Amino acid sequence: MALMAAISNSAFAQSGTNSPYSQFGLGMLTEQGAGFSRGMNGLGLGFREHNQVNYLNPASLSAIDSLSFIFDAGFSGQITNFSENGVRKNANNATFDYVVAGFRAAKHFGVSFGLIPFTNIGYNYATTETLNPNSSNTSKAYSNTYNGEGGLHDVYLGFGWEPFKGFSFGATVGFLWGNYTRSVINSYSDAYVNTLAKYYTASVSNYKLDFGVQYTAKLKEKDQLTIGLTYGLGHKLNADASCKVVSTNSQTVTADTTSYIAAKALEMPTSIGAGFMWNHHDMLKFGVDYSLQKWGTTEFPQYNESNGNVSYMKTSGLFKDRHKITAGFDFTPMSKRSRSLFNRIHYRAGVSYATPYLVINGQDGPKEISATVGFGIPIMNAYNNRSMLNISAQWVNQSATGFIKENTFRINIGLTFNERWFAKWKVE
Repeated sequence: MALMAAISNSAFAQSGTNSPYSQFGLGMLTEQGAGFSRGMNGLGLGFREHNQVNYLNPASLSAIDSLSFIFDAGFSGQITNFSENGVRKNANNATFDYVVAGFRAAKHFGVSFGLIPFTNIGYNYATTETLNPNSSNTSKAYSNTYNGEGGLHDVYLGFGWEPFKGFSFGATVGFLWGNYTRSVINSYSDAYVNTLAKYYTASVSNYKLDFGVQYTAKLKEKDQLTIGLTYGLGHKLNADASCKVVSTNSQTVTADTTSYIAAKALEMPTSIGAGFMWNHHDMLKFGVDYSLQKWGTTEFPQYNESNGNVSYMKTSGLFKDRHKITAGFDFTPMSKRSRSLFNRIHYRAGVSYATPYLVINGQDGPKEISATVGFGIPIMNAYNNRSMLNISAQWVNQSATGFIKENTFRINIGLTFNERWFAKWKVE
């Protein structure tokens, strides 16, 4: 079954996506990581940065510099090309991505808070087909119009503590909230056939809990290896999902409405991550991350019609576990020892592969391949030489046999303001 016949060509969509794949589950999973991490395609489980907020692993917060207050905000713009059966269309999006802050509250104890996205929903497309196409006398055209918007966001408070040299652990407590509104409207060219519309809605307001640990070992005088582990608690979101079915008589314009409720139907999957970072003299950092999201054990409400019986209830088998592996590096020619701007620029790159986690009409949904190149440019002036402009360009491909193919080209921009706080002034 085709996913797209036409996609809305709005100039900019604030949802952050135009993907028809966002009609499934909780929506499209968003890109994670602050600006420096996005330059490496979301790498970060083993990274410890004293001048950046790495909320991918809360244990890393213990590395924040003792005299710093860090504020980081990011936004992005993208162009997505959709292709199916020789038809191609483009859609543009621009969105504000995240805002986070971090500081050291005590010796070896860092704190962070912020607002980050979890999922995005935004699509508008239609399909048109013909009943009995071989019979000119009885053939009827009908269309299905699909529309959806919404998404989930996470506002969090996290900490990282290094109780003894080389070992850190941390946790983030988040408040996950948001909603979605989706509709499917079925209409016919024959004025005597009723129009059938289904409206799906849900509102989420629940907690999100993540843990992390890191261990750093000194290999040589100039080489260190950091290993990071993360765990995200899976749980039910205690959110009811509703489905409203409206049948409208095309002659009398009379609507008949039936409502269904699936109680406590939404779930957050358990997630596990592991990664490492090799650091050579703070000039070359290379890392690999692996993450597992156990979507395969979660359920989601689905509308079903069988033998005249109608139901809207939690259904299993709509997802599969999602495996993702990312590799990337951060290279600085002369690090902070040089006064030259060009020698202090961070050159970054990363690649990722993620397995399908959606099951669409009994088939695997799209796999994801992505790559990023980026720069971290120090902002040097008379008042501050600690802040940084993070810029990256990303390509994301989502494809599956028999379904729509997506190629997204995205520009990420992050501004990290690193202010010197908590210093004791000495007056002579």
